[in-house]
Amino acid sequence: MPVSTRINPNNALNFSGGPGALPQAVLAQVQDAILNVPEVGLSVLGISHRSDWFAGVVQELENNIRQLLGLDLSYHVLFLQGGATQQFSMVPMTLLHGKTQPPEYLHTGYWSGKVLGEARHETPLRVLWSGEQEGFSRLPRDEELQFSADAPYFHYISNETVEGLQFNRVLGRDDVPRVCDMSSDFLSKPCEADRFSLIYAHAQKNIGPAGVTVVLIRDELLHDMPDNLPGWLDYRSHITAHSNYNTPPVFAIYVVLLVTRWLLRDVSGLTNMSAINQRKAALLYAALDDSDGFYRGRTAREDRSLMNVVFNLDSAAREQQFLAASQRAGFSGLSGHRAIGGVRASIYNGLELNAVEQLTQFMRDFQQKTR
Repeated sequence: MPVSTRINPNNALNFSGGPGALPQAVLAQVQDAILNVPEVGLSVLGISHRSDWFAGVVQELENNIRQLLGLDLSYHVLFLQGGATQQFSMVPMTLLHGKTQPPEYLHTGYWSGKVLGEARHETPLRVLWSGEQEGFSRLPRDEELQFSADAPYFHYISNETVEGLQFNRVLGRDDVPRVCDMSSDFLSKPCEADRFSLIYAHAQKNIGPAGVTVVLIRDELLHDMPDNLPGWLDYRSHITAHSNYNTPPVFAIYVVLLVTRWLLRDVSGLTNMSAINQRKAALLYAALDDSDGFYRGRTAREDRSLMNVVFNLDSAAREQQFLAASQRAGFSGLSGHRAIGGVRASIYNGLELNAVEQLTQFMRDFQQKTR
């Protein structure tokens, strides 16, 4: 049976909140690699994780991420399984050894609420600020946050995918380890990564398929970790094994490598990627703001996410009409998260500007037809 080499055009209009769209150029390379990785002559799905080729993939990917973020060798770059959810527990399990004060967290949306639930299984903690009573419609201002100098670490999420909120500044004290879940905006813009002690991000938003989570950890954090952790939950085990402690997700890691090559060679770095993402977001938010209330943004303007544009129409019935019409028009993934409903357009790295232009035109046409 002949194998099709046609890239599905529907991928170009995929606004899914995750797994998100991959760049078209990367999809073409992935399609080829499933049949034959040129350097090996085998399908990427059947290459051993113990091969020299895969060791080279991991090394190049580590180097690419360091280059994109401007990090030196004082940071370890890991590719782990278990998703960001595993990190919700792994962070307190490994960073609290010998500490008596509670770590500090922010509660800024659905996913930070999940973080709190998991972290509380491991330790009492202090919630510095919660937006729950305001329906997670905004992020805290600097004057609302009182950080402790003796906290063992401070944790927050840079971008809340469900509510469409994103921090545009680094929070916390420089003398307290910063830990950040950057799952949904990692490598979407320049980042002062060297101001963080630990960053984690699952791949399936901006940088690859589901199955791998990138962890950046400063070497000095390793010195006080407990010695009784299971190897699977000990960052040091994965560092020693170069992300090959047990069978890693070879395919997912390889795709992340292809995305970082695309960012470096085709996009020419995170500054350019950020400019593209800002243009996409500006188009969508303009469509909301210029609709005379037909489309209603959920978040404070100063806290709007460049990754997830979340909005409502005047009724649940109108929203379902919009979603059904958008699907017929070829758009995918526009349903809001099950926790809050509504509409969500996720515009991660892999989604091209043209797709957003098509969506905003559809939104204007839908408004004209239904008013």
